[in-house]
Amino acid sequence: MTTSEEPQPFRFEDGSFLALVLVVSIAFAMVIAPFFGAILWALVLALMFNPVHRRILALMPGRTNIAALITLVMIILVVILPAIFLTNALIQEFLHVYALIQSGQIDIARMFEQMTGALPDWAASWLRSRGWTDFAAARQQISEALSGSFSAIATHALQFGQGAFNLVLMMGVMLYLTFFLVRDGEALGQRVIESIPLDPDRRRAVIRNFTIVTRATIKGSLIVAIVQGVVGGITFALLGIEGALLWGTIMAIFSLIPAIGCGIVWLPVALYLFATGAVVKGVILVIAGALVIGSIDNVLRPLLVGRETRMPDYVVLISTLGGLQIFGFHGFIIGPVVAALFIGTWNIVTEQRRIARR
Repeated sequence: MTTSEEPQPFRFEDGSFLALVLVVSIAFAMVIAPFFGAILWALVLALMFNPVHRRILALMPGRTNIAALITLVMIILVVILPAIFLTNALIQEFLHVYALIQSGQIDIARMFEQMTGALPDWAASWLRSRGWTDFAAARQQISEALSGSFSAIATHALQFGQGAFNLVLMMGVMLYLTFFLVRDGEALGQRVIESIPLDPDRRRAVIRNFTIVTRATIKGSLIVAIVQGVVGGITFALLGIEGALLWGTIMAIFSLIPAIGCGIVWLPVALYLFATGAVVKGVILVIAGALVIGSIDNVLRPLLVGRETRMPDYVVLISTLGGLQIFGFHGFIIGPVVAALFIGTWNIVTEQRRIARR
């Protein structure tokens, strides 16, 4: 007669049940795959506004639905509506810049000529030896590429409308999920934690690492990128540079990629200002870019997430580029999170092996 403390023999039914769990999980993943982006951003928004929801809930204990609804309204006012207005403004800005290029008010060939005219002789000779001085042809190619893009948009108007419908659908699903994740997020998270097939110590370590890394990725990357883009756009606007909103958005995007950053935008513009004789503006842009825009990451990120959660820049760079390659726009969050979980999991393995040797 066996006691309850003795290990039970493996039964065929156990293996069949595990197979069923795996098959059902894969099937469920396939079902929700079309809404992957909506689910991801609902999780991101719920995580970012969780502290706000807690404070609202503390003011009205027991009224979880009302507190979650107030939090959702704040998300719409603070995130969704500004994103819509920014997207519309970016489209208008792009159309304006495109019209200036078409009319010749922005002459790319002349800009190139002015920049190369300010280069040393050896640099200009090096460019000529490689045939990179035919700027009229370059302008024609750029104009043709832009015209082709607009023609393609006009030709595929029906598909564009369908894409807009899908965008509205995804946004609706995202907001719907965000409400429930804000309201029931902690309970759902606890159930997920309990279902992880790990012993309690390892489970706590993995969840703690995941929470820290996710918060660091969202706050340390997304918020820093927004601030750098805003500061960069304001700097361009104050200097009278055309398309400040467009350039600010591009800087925010590039700031998400380590080792590249905003410098890939403001540095060429500063060189152009020097080449065209706008030395004062060039100096101001260099000072603002190096001392203000460039230092935002070093100052703001430690305040948001702390220095101990920061991964090496080369890991962030590779994982971000890999995430963008595999998951598209969502990859700038998924890539670093996966990389950090990989490092954190192996750190747990190393630590436990070190304890086992003692």
